[in-house]
Amino acid sequence: MENLIQHVTKWFADPVLGKITTAAIYLLIVVSVVKLVQRTATRYVEDKSTRYRARKAIAFVGYLIGFLGLGVVFSDRLSKLTVVLGVAGAGIAFALQEVIASMAGWIAISFGGFYKVGDRVELGGIKGDVIDIGILRTTLAELGQWIKGDLYNGRVVRVANSFIFKEPVFNYSGDFPFLWDELTVPIRFGSDLAATQKLLEEVASEVCDDYAKEADRIWERLTVRYPLEKASTAPLITMVFDENWVTFTVRYTVRFDKRRSTRDVLSAKILQRIDASKGAVSIAAAAMEIFPKQPLDVRQIT
Repeated sequence: MENLIQHVTKWFADPVLGKITTAAIYLLIVVSVVKLVQRTATRYVEDKSTRYRARKAIAFVGYLIGFLGLGVVFSDRLSKLTVVLGVAGAGIAFALQEVIASMAGWIAISFGGFYKVGDRVELGGIKGDVIDIGILRTTLAELGQWIKGDLYNGRVVRVANSFIFKEPVFNYSGDFPFLWDELTVPIRFGSDLAATQKLLEEVASEVCDDYAKEADRIWERLTVRYPLEKASTAPLITMVFDENWVTFTVRYTVRFDKRRSTRDVLSAKILQRIDASKGAVSIAAAAMEIFPKQPLDVRQIT
């Protein structure tokens, strides 16, 4: 037992080994406290976005405390490394320029309002929902690609935060979580166009009025913050024609995450109303007529 106590005493008596041991114990305590605080503080938070941000904030504070503590433990050694770090700084900055740019991007994302967890964005040509924002990369649950419509395709994509300085950032759900969408309906010549107009207006109002009212309230708030003109969020029906048929376009406002389901409901209701019109309104379709030619006279040449 005495030998063990002597070994431990010699270990801590050594300046370098003592500081390393102290730093390890300190970091272990900080990590344990951070984990405990994360579990305790977020236990009763029901909103998953708020819970996520709280856990991230606690972890960041823990990292900061750990870094400052290590600086205190090794403070007498840091002054000797100043010259070495100054010489190596330029080379490190050049080698890690992408990492530094990504860290700068993380700071810009965190405080610049580019996007947050839960937003639907497009970064570097990749569209998806933000599920995590790290110091170096943003993680997206990807949408689209071989899947039609705004649906998940199963891939998780990590995009460097430096992308925000290089390419546009499209946010589908930031200040204005609504989109304008359009559905075209081809109508056969000879149909009752006035009845068609009324039919489409009724269906669009029935399906999209609630979205339009909410979108209008949010747009009004945006006009206070930004120099935006008044925009109509109510459903709009327009008509054009060509040599084939009359095309009606239903323009409507929809939440960014309800685009495909709303289009499905609109299509189903429009078809039901057209069927119920008893021939007054008919869907147009491309038709091909084949005219018979004169029979080909094939004679055997001898």
